[in-house]
Amino acid sequence: MLTPEQLIASQKANMETLYGLTAKAFEGVEKLIDLNVTATKAALNESASHAQAMLSAKDAQELLALQASLFQPLAEKAAAYSRHLYDIASGTGAEFGKAFEAKVAEQQAQFANLVDNAARNAPAGSETAVAVMKSAVAAANNAFESVQKAVKQASEVAEANFNAVTTSATNVAKNASAAAKKSGR
Repeated sequence: MLTPEQLIASQKANMETLYGLTAKAFEGVEKLIDLNVTATKAALNESASHAQAMLSAKDAQELLALQASLFQPLAEKAAAYSRHLYDIASGTGAEFGKAFEAKVAEQQAQFANLVDNAARNAPAGSETAVAVMKSAVAAANNAFESVQKAVKQASEVAEANFNAVTTSATNVAKNASAAAKKSGR
């Protein structure tokens, strides 16, 4: 059984983990706010300069060329914003994942110790029950590790898909901008 000191130590460790995760969550929110403020400032500045350029256009053809020149940088900036947003979210999620994995490993070790203690103190003739319990614990640990691997693989696939979509969207914008420039000439 757990002693009061062990319970207090466990509670203390849990609180430290909670405070650490809370700090990581706030750090992620701060990064998100910084990203949004920076993006908003840049958008306002670019909007003002684009409006000035449009007002100084001499004819419709120049106006169309200005409008066409806006597409590619806009798509690239949207892709960069999405990439930063994804990096913030995945970084924060990775920190939570690490903490979760550490806690699970700690709990698995404690449970394994509990099973070992039970096995040592089990009455004679209960070896089969102890073996079944150890086997069940090992199977549960293996299943958990398999789920962890599957989640990591799914995350890697999702990141690869995100990168492919971002690249594709940027390329489409480049092509559209080039086509608009050609038609405007």
